[in-house]
Amino acid sequence: MSSTVTTSVTEIVLPGTVEPDGLELRTRGLPAPAKGQVLLRMDATGVSFAEQQMRRGKYYDQPPFPFVPGYDVVGTVAAAGPEVDAALVGRRFAAVTKTGAWASHLLLDAADLMPVPDAVDAAAAETVVVNGITARQMLHRVAGVRAGGTIVVLGANGGVGSTLVQLARHAGITVIGTASARHHATVRALGATPVDYRDPDMYGRIRELAPDGVDAVFDHVGGAGVEQSWQLLRRGGTLVSYGTAATKDEEGNSRLPVLKLFARLAVWNTLPNGRNAYFYNLWAGERRYRASWRRRRGEDLSEVLRLVADGVLTPRIAARIPLSQAAAALALAESGTVVGKVVIVPDA
Repeated sequence: MSSTVTTSVTEIVLPGTVEPDGLELRTRGLPAPAKGQVLLRMDATGVSFAEQQMRRGKYYDQPPFPFVPGYDVVGTVAAAGPEVDAALVGRRFAAVTKTGAWASHLLLDAADLMPVPDAVDAAAAETVVVNGITARQMLHRVAGVRAGGTIVVLGANGGVGSTLVQLARHAGITVIGTASARHHATVRALGATPVDYRDPDMYGRIRELAPDGVDAVFDHVGGAGVEQSWQLLRRGGTLVSYGTAATKDEEGNSRLPVLKLFARLAVWNTLPNGRNAYFYNLWAGERRYRASWRRRRGEDLSEVLRLVADGVLTPRIAARIPLSQAAAALALAESGTVVGKVVIVPDA
């Protein structure tokens, strides 16, 4: 049975297209969990590229302002609503929320919870919720790269990029990773060959390293450079585009760059050269095939967390910053100076 007593929740509100210091702190009452819901106490959430786009009003399908950002969360179930197993209370879970996770507590459907092993620290688990699911699905479900293959990872020092590099190396795949020169030692330590993304001849340098082409390119940048990513592929290779970072500061309709990219990828897929192009979206099929979408997502996170627990995958935590200082967390994530993911934790 759920209680009628509300929980006081502290949350971060994105009021409109503001700079990071324009985020607002709000405290309000949260109702008891309804049928099928749980009350989750946040142990860790994080700053992803999605929030960086949302504050500019540039994320493809963000809700209208104002709203609480926060794409994913790791937390402990504090209360269970009607028709929810009471044994969930006190256990740690992860969830993909898209919005709403920058809060001390949140209400979630119990069906969306994914178990987190006790042996994995909450902040460590947080770094691989969306990042880990995204990286594993792109590598194995979309591109299907096998041992002995070669891939290119743009932004190999980032949250998704660093996870993708480690998963690929664990699978016996050679990785070429782009990053700024100051992050080359880190990229090398992950097992990839670094290339400076500021080098005007970056794509030429990659071709020198893989003259016969590569099996896959993972490109979150989009823009004009995506055509050069396509040209790196050997016959049978796959371009996996999963973002439009190059256009994040452009004025105008937030959907237009994505729609242009969709059109370009569709045209390339009609060409008789044996190469493939896909736009990866974590939410694809979520509404139409909800049960199987949840199952695949849970399977992929479970495998990634197992690799973390086994020490195969090292979570890249750039910083742990209290919820009340979310503005500083967002500014740090956008600074381009960090390796891995900025994690938001509860205030002391």
